Amino acid sequence: MTTTVLGIDSSTQATKALLVDAATGEVLEERRASHPDGTEVDPRAWLAAVDEAAGPLLERAEAVAVGGQQHGMVLLDAHGEVVRDALLWNDTRSAPQAETLIEEMGGAEASVEEIGSLMVASFTASKLRWVRDHEPENAQRAARVLLPHDYVSLHLAEQGTEPFTDRGDASGTGYYSTRTEAWAPELAEKAVGSALELPRLPAAPQEVMARTARGAAIAPGTGDNMGAALGLSLGPGDVSVSIGTSGVCAMVSASRPGDASGAVTGFADATGRFLPMATTINASRILEAARALLGVSHEELSQLALASVPGAHGVTLLPYFDGERTPNRPDARATLTGMSTATTREDVARAYVEGLLCSLADGISALEDRTGTAPARITLIGGAARSQAVQQLAPAIFGREVTIAPEGEYVALGAARQAAWALAGTEEPPAWTITGSRTVDAEATPEVLETYRALKNRTESWG
Repeated sequence: MTTTVLGIDSSTQATKALLVDAATGEVLEERRASHPDGTEVDPRAWLAAVDEAAGPLLERAEAVAVGGQQHGMVLLDAHGEVVRDALLWNDTRSAPQAETLIEEMGGAEASVEEIGSLMVASFTASKLRWVRDHEPENAQRAARVLLPHDYVSLHLAEQGTEPFTDRGDASGTGYYSTRTEAWAPELAEKAVGSALELPRLPAAPQEVMARTARGAAIAPGTGDNMGAALGLSLGPGDVSVSIGTSGVCAMVSASRPGDASGAVTGFADATGRFLPMATTINASRILEAARALLGVSHEELSQLALASVPGAHGVTLLPYFDGERTPNRPDARATLTGMSTATTREDVARAYVEGLLCSLADGISALEDRTGTAPARITLIGGAARSQAVQQLAPAIFGREVTIAPEGEYVALGAARQAAWALAGTEEPPAWTITGSRTVDAEATPEVLETYRALKNRTESWG
């Protein structure tokens, strides 16, 4: 008889749920429900979505885990009611508060020493400070703060369950210490102005944290990037490049990283290791902006881009459409330069694709520089990784061969793997094999990245 587990990805855009064979990792059934758009969302919409997507599968699962978008701030009052809409990871209004918190912690080095990362606007703590500064009545009502995956996990648990989380997602809050591997509640209190209850942390990454009403085990869950690493079965030195709403370059590392520049965040992962990451706010929407500008489909956009030449005949895009996190330019906007009367639609399409890939190449380089480890393998995932232009140009821009993972929901798959791990209670997660990957290589075009970086340096003072 097949033992099944349920993995859930509560992402920025949707809830994805996978029913998976616990022994093999084979996906047996998949369901999806959309989320509202925006950087500020009523978190109760996620609960409706998880009921729609995962509800019909939950009765058939022996264990469940939730991977969720990182950093989002879910404030609850003393009665467990939502205080205000959740501020999501891509809401940059708290950039000034992040700078203030860094100063209060004693500077960049002190921030990295304690929380593993330089505080930025994406982190939950900066959002707490924004609420304290701009909505003091809501700050006073707040009794508890949860992350999106915590909130969804609690919804799945039997009544009376105390909220819980994991070290991976907790390490992106700004009030978890990767130095002591524990909450730093004084940092959360300092951020919002009063003490807040924080969710329980597991003693081990595969601990069963709760049960559903019908008795299925609930694993700790984790952040979406940690879930993807688990779903891809990444090992030390392996790098995943995810091109979704955000762009994420993540490397599994056995040692605790630290980067006071803020280019690399020193997050924990879902296995007891670490997951240093370089993250961009702008990713798949760069291609969507190009498609809308040129009035073409995504397939036609790829065809146009591949019809141009490396460097797009001098046209270069710095793709900071919605501000940027890496580099930390929350007020920046995109810059398209080098156009002439000879510039074609093909050149513009090429510049957009190259701009996206150059921003990710910088992320890979930052990981290599800060960890001192050359990538063992680069795996491309995410919605925009389906683009033929992205697939063909990535190895040329990165200067390395790239593995294209088969299309799949790797955050949900990683959550399912964690659920199977909790169910088995073994020291290591189950070994699942991903089939259908392929490797792509191309002649490197370092001049494209050099031109991009020159533009980035010239515009540093612009925002």
